Amino acid sequence: MSRAQLALNVADLEGSVTFYSKLFGVEPAKRRPGYANFVIANPPLKLVLIEGEPGQATRLDHLGIEVETAEEVAAATTRLKAAELATFEENDTSCCYALQDKVWVHGPGQEPWEVYVVKADAEQMGESPAIDGPACCAG
Repeated sequence: MSRAQLALNVADLEGSVTFYSKLFGVEPAKRRPGYANFVIANPPLKLVLIEGEPGQATRLDHLGIEVETAEEVAAATTRLKAAELATFEENDTSCCYALQDKVWVHGPGQEPWEVYVVKADAEQMGESPAIDGPACCAG
């Protein structure tokens, strides 16, 4: 099963975790310093919260589609290239405390989208050259 991903930069991580736990009726699937993610069954969503600067408004970090296999990432890469979209591939990258394969594209408003698979847990947050800032991710 694939699911949409929404990654947000939030000023108050603990307050956001509390709010989204109540909103979706689930606790975070993963917690690390400055980071939390929720795996929500209904609607199928991976919600990623990345701690931002105190006092800043919550803002979109990036969007994604989580898939089950590296083969699905490769198929998405082929499809996106055939559609003449500029792609950026990352394989075996440590991102959001997870080892991932992914492909990035940007929408017309420069919004970053990734198609990714989580292969294993990782000890580091990681970074991606595909988007600005320390976030990268999903895991």
